[in-house]
Amino acid sequence: MALIQYKEKTKTRRFASKITRSGKNEDAPRSLKVLLQKHSGRSKGTVTVRHQGGRHKRQYRLIDFKRDKFGVEGEVAALEYDPNRNTDIALIKYTDGEYRYILSPKGLKKGDKVKAGEKVEIKTGNAMKIKNIPVGTTYSR
Repeated sequence: MALIQYKEKTKTRRFASKITRSGKNEDAPRSLKVLLQKHSGRSKGTVTVRHQGGRHKRQYRLIDFKRDKFGVEGEVAALEYDPNRNTDIALIKYTDGEYRYILSPKGLKKGDKVKAGEKVEIKTGNAMKIKNIPVGTTYSR
């Protein structure tokens, strides 16, 4: 991701910028995506909220919030944009061949190793139970 500054053609473009995101990941498994249902302001077929609907078709990415794959090391296969949340997600490929999505922490890069377990090294991307985190561990934003 890179920050793009627009050229100063008009007054409104003078301070405008945008973030460029990498393209789609073609290696992402289809089993981790489901079609997001549109409701279009309807309940039981009756319009209950006006002026709704007509958005782009989106797929919902299934995120592994529990991180319950203890003792198995995974590698970050890709960092992807998720249209349903305001943060990027990371596609993790575990050594046993399984793929899962996690929310991407700040500083995680493609190729990094992540692990979840009872006692794992304290570094970006690793997960452990709260009771096992040592007292005094710093959290950086």
